[in-house]
Amino acid sequence: MSEDAVLSLQSHSTTVDYRGKVPVEHLDYDYIEKCKDVRYLEKILRTLRSGEEGIYPHLIKFCESHLEKLDPKSRALRKEMPVATAASLSKDEWSQIEDELKRWQEETKKTETTLKHQSVFDDLVKENMPPVRGSSCFVPLSQKTVPQERKKPSKCALPRDYREWDKFDVEKECEKIEEDVDKTDPPAIINSGHPKIKTQVDTSLLSQQEKLFLANREKDKGNEAFRAKDYEEAVTYYSRSLSIITTVAAYNNRAQAEIKLEHWHNALKDCLSVLELEPGNLKALLRRAVVYNHMGNFHMATEDLRTVLREEPQNTTATQLMSQMEKKMEECQQEKQRKGKKILIQEIEEADNQTDSDNKAHKTACLVQPSQPVGGEERSATPVERGDMGNAHKKPHGRGDGGPHAESNSSHHEHRKNRGSSDKYKVPQEKIANGSSKRGSTASVQGDQSGSGKATPVGGNAGETVNLDAPCGALPPPLARLKNEGNLLFKNGQFADALEKYSQAIQGYTDSGIDSPEDLCILYSNRAACYLKDGNSQDCIQDCTRALELQPFSLKPLLRRAMAYESLERYRKAYVDYKTVLQIDVSVQAAHDSVNRITRLLIEQDGPEWREKLPEIPLVPLSAQQHRREEPPSAEVLQARAEKAARDAERKAEVRFSALKQEGNDFVKKSQYQDALGKYTECLKLKPEECTIYTNRALCYLKLERFAEAKQDCDAALKLEPTNKKAFYRRAMANKGLKDYLACSSDLQEVLQQDPNVQEAEKELEEVTKLLRQSLASTSPNKPRKTVPITEVEDDENVTAVPNSKNSCKGEDISINLQPASAYEFGQSLNAARSSGNTVACAELLASTAPEMLPQFLSTQLDGHTISFIMQALHSHLLEKDPYLVYQHLNHLHTADRFSVVLMLLEKEERHHMTQLFEDLSAVQSTQFTKNDVQNLANKYI
Repeated sequence: MSEDAVLSLQSHSTTVDYRGKVPVEHLDYDYIEKCKDVRYLEKILRTLRSGEEGIYPHLIKFCESHLEKLDPKSRALRKEMPVATAASLSKDEWSQIEDELKRWQEETKKTETTLKHQSVFDDLVKENMPPVRGSSCFVPLSQKTVPQERKKPSKCALPRDYREWDKFDVEKECEKIEEDVDKTDPPAIINSGHPKIKTQVDTSLLSQQEKLFLANREKDKGNEAFRAKDYEEAVTYYSRSLSIITTVAAYNNRAQAEIKLEHWHNALKDCLSVLELEPGNLKALLRRAVVYNHMGNFHMATEDLRTVLREEPQNTTATQLMSQMEKKMEECQQEKQRKGKKILIQEIEEADNQTDSDNKAHKTACLVQPSQPVGGEERSATPVERGDMGNAHKKPHGRGDGGPHAESNSSHHEHRKNRGSSDKYKVPQEKIANGSSKRGSTASVQGDQSGSGKATPVGGNAGETVNLDAPCGALPPPLARLKNEGNLLFKNGQFADALEKYSQAIQGYTDSGIDSPEDLCILYSNRAACYLKDGNSQDCIQDCTRALELQPFSLKPLLRRAMAYESLERYRKAYVDYKTVLQIDVSVQAAHDSVNRITRLLIEQDGPEWREKLPEIPLVPLSAQQHRREEPPSAEVLQARAEKAARDAERKAEVRFSALKQEGNDFVKKSQYQDALGKYTECLKLKPEECTIYTNRALCYLKLERFAEAKQDCDAALKLEPTNKKAFYRRAMANKGLKDYLACSSDLQEVLQQDPNVQEAEKELEEVTKLLRQSLASTSPNKPRKTVPITEVEDDENVTAVPNSKNSCKGEDISINLQPASAYEFGQSLNAARSSGNTVACAELLASTAPEMLPQFLSTQLDGHTISFIMQALHSHLLEKDPYLVYQHLNHLHTADRFSVVLMLLEKEERHHMTQLFEDLSAVQSTQFTKNDVQNLANKYI
């Protein structure tokens, strides 16, 4: 195939089809030799090896050799090595392999036989096995659970007929067996300590993926221990996870475990670590608020809670804690205002039964504590702190003197409240705000029915009232009041009393014959919530089922029934209800968490086929789903979501920007400038106003010798930061690469003006100055210019007769035009004055020339001697007469073309004259310019 044919084929097929079939014309020596596309050469080689177009061994070798020159590591050059067999090895090698295999087989059999005869726990006979979680005792392995004496058959004669069976006393025989067990079994050894688990894990030999897997596994162990309420072990496993890989979740979980252990300082450290890794983490802020609360730092706790509530206004935990914090701060403020006043609680009931000594002792000993109600308010505390709600939800109603809602409830309440304490510490009911007792029982609510119809929430302020007569759907006023009272009691933690109210409302609904399924569904759902709080899961399931019969696919009954099923370990039905809840509203996080938890349990319980054993999950109709979606969120919620999304996006962008920048910096350190270029480009997409990225990318362009792009990036950086030294220096290097030595010199001078200690800039400036002089010498003619004086020979008499003419100035043998109309005339006059050394004539020429015209007149003939001569004229003759004119000329002179180049070519003595001129000018007192103006102007010359 001729060379012209190959070139014609290449010109016709500029684009190579990698997917199509290789043309026959390309299976040619000339084409393969001229082809530089490695990928296409690999395809040609595969075609030749396949034999589709024939077998050409020499052409295949030629293609392989050419491909090896272009890409020695090409995958197409790899050859398969056949598996070694006995035929491919020598007899000695094969016999050696057989001997090693036989030896290994014999050793394996010996080890197996020894393991069969040896006990698995031989090495642990003298050691103690760790206890099972939740128990504190263990049995040594050397101790057998069943002693050998008990294994001997009983010597008692068996009964022979039915009469003897009738005489056989089963209870006595069982007692004998229990006595034998007590005598023969040694006591268990109590192990009060936990098994020691190392908190550090050696991961030096693990890959990143293995580290991540191991860290997650240790964290899951910590979660399991936390659920089992073994918080010390949970802390240990979380510490092991953090020693492998530092994660936000592990720090958060360990902080929660430390809070449970009341290790407040350790919990605070973990919360701070989370906030360093992820500022604004809500869990960390909430847990830090809890820590601050227990440490007494109410102000910091309040700030954290406000931050959480700004992000999640519906967070109930933060809301409750915030209300507690505000009340504590109010109490602290009241304590400060009291300043040592002692308030005594005096006895006003049953005083006749007390002696005077008891009264005195009581008055002197019972000072009001911060947790006691003072001035008609009661502190909002937890059930344990109040001393009344700790077991209220576990105590079934209807016990005692006629139940909690009988007429004698007030006396029963007093008896229960004062159990375990002296009768002399009774506090009268009238002293509590709005008639709500310390427990806030139903008596207080019933006592208000004859009043204004409002009640005070238990544990709240006296000013916070709830309207118990508020309408509730289609329910009549008596039933609506019962429901509101139940809601209030439930809110205050009195679940048994709330359950009684809901039951009365349901009974009243049935008796009244009202037709409002929605209201009845809500009543059943609320009573189910009370059952769930009391631990009565079975009744909870029944009420939820009734509610769902009235209102199918109602969210709260489904969720409560799922929780009840889960508490009864009926995981399949719980899973179905949770999945139904997620069909209705996918944003229920509790359902997501429960589904994940139950899925793991079902996999352990039923194996891989656990889904086949589930009941059928009902399909939620679109109307029920759409009803949830049609509820538009409020403007505040939408604004909070938008702000949160913006903050999240900004935080993610910041994290990604930092990661990309770090990757780019790492690539630069490894001299992989092309890869670094891509990373910096992605950074600029995220933050186009970041000056540092422009200078870094300019460096990459310089290393890749792409000088034009480097100059563009430096220009962009200087627009953002006009005094950036790196941008000036790298733009100078770009200009040097573009052979624009004048611009390069200007940028280097700017760098040295900002920082004279940059040695690289000094060296580059010297080199660029030499290159600039060489370029100027090469562009100028071989012979230097000669200064030719201009002498007028015509009308000599008239010229000499009028020496003081306004339009001319006469020297020794020359005349100068003082009113030049063009750059040519100005040049002629200036050259005439300079050739004769007449600085007076030059001063008069400058005095008659407008300062703004000076750069235009000097644009074609500016050189070092001209600038030096002008400086001498200004200094010698014009500085004393008109210093402002001198300042104006200097202010415009540096804007002339090629001024910066000519300035570098000045001699040392000429620079000294220039410095002297600026020193004398700065010493002049003038209202038209200041000393700072002269100093700024001097920086452009010196």
